[in-house]
Amino acid sequence: MRLMLAAAVAAVALAPKPPASGLLATEPSVAGVRAYYAPTAGVGGIDPRLIDAALSSIDMAAYVLTDRPIVEALGRAAMRGVRLRIYLDGEQMSRAHESVARLAATPNVELRSKRRSLDAMHLKSFVVDRRVLRSGSANFSVSGEDYQDNDLLVIDSPELAARFEENFERMWTRADNQRIGVR
Repeated sequence: MRLMLAAAVAAVALAPKPPASGLLATEPSVAGVRAYYAPTAGVGGIDPRLIDAALSSIDMAAYVLTDRPIVEALGRAAMRGVRLRIYLDGEQMSRAHESVARLAATPNVELRSKRRSLDAMHLKSFVVDRRVLRSGSANFSVSGEDYQDNDLLVIDSPELAARFEENFERMWTRADNQRIGVR
């Protein structure tokens, strides 16, 4: 009886599996993930810390970019020689005008916005040094990280960072984007 049970288990384990299909066909990625939930003390300090750790590049897609500590961290990174590309939603530009104008005048910073339309550029994500991906529902604003119910994910994975970069490049190179500043 034991021999038959062992043979049955081995047959099931060794049987060929049908290939995955559809959106979930990609093999799962292995990544170190940290999840944070706002409003919780300290969540507002995560983005500036990630930005301050950048050595070479940051690509950011920001629906809203109004949080002063984040904007200041971006400015510090640029002044250290970190290359920044920031892609913004066209409808939200008026809310971030002052902070965006300061960043646009900073060396190593390139800003673009999606053409105003009914279809928002709604991402709240960035990649640091092509390795660490920050994403989630929390806007880059005081309310988004300190008061609203949001999540913020920090994912240490070059593979997942590369997937974000592919999507970022597609958005960044749209023919109808508006360049911000003179670069």
